[in-house]
Amino acid sequence: MMKKAMSLPLAIICSALLLTSCGMFTYPNYSVSLCKVERPEDAKNQFGETKIVSFNDENLTKYSFEDEYIKIVWYVSRTSLHFQLTNKSQHSIKIPWDEVVYVDIKGQTGRVMHSGIKYIDRNNSQPASVVPRGASISDLVMPTDNVYYVSGQYGGWSEHPLLPKYTTTEEIQSSGVVGKSMKVLFPVVIENVTNEYTFEFCIDGATVGQ
Repeated sequence: MMKKAMSLPLAIICSALLLTSCGMFTYPNYSVSLCKVERPEDAKNQFGETKIVSFNDENLTKYSFEDEYIKIVWYVSRTSLHFQLTNKSQHSIKIPWDEVVYVDIKGQTGRVMHSGIKYIDRNNSQPASVVPRGASISDLVMPTDNVYYVSGQYGGWSEHPLLPKYTTTEEIQSSGVVGKSMKVLFPVVIENVTNEYTFEFCIDGATVGQ
């Protein structure tokens, strides 16, 4: 029987069950924060002042960024960067997914996919998401390079984690991963003008745990 291509939310749940069951491997508990947001050069005059706020929600640490046009709340899971974007402007906003870029801790760039895209279609063009004024969208960013397929009876689609796997605290300390960062280049189109936001996520710490 042919296996159907898996789309994002279901695949993430299945992957999470596999990774956390039976103690298959030890994965570090990373502390990751939204530490910096870059905007267009004239953004201060155009979009007003900004602020980044951290808060706890359902045992998750989330980070909120806000200016005059958007409010976006982020949290980071093992395989994805999740967000909720609220359109504060008086116009519709577009997220051009083909232009969103992920930068990993080594500085390597790559395409992303988001919720609802089948894994088998991850390298195809993705339609823009439209957020009407006053409305919100909940979605995620996943690097397409982290998605892979394993053949065989017990194979299927899966995802590499955003950050490396280590088995001991000593490995974490010697790796130099703490202090590095990953970025999401996140264009937002307002009235046919592309405004490029760059969200930087810093790895503040890591401890070994399942």
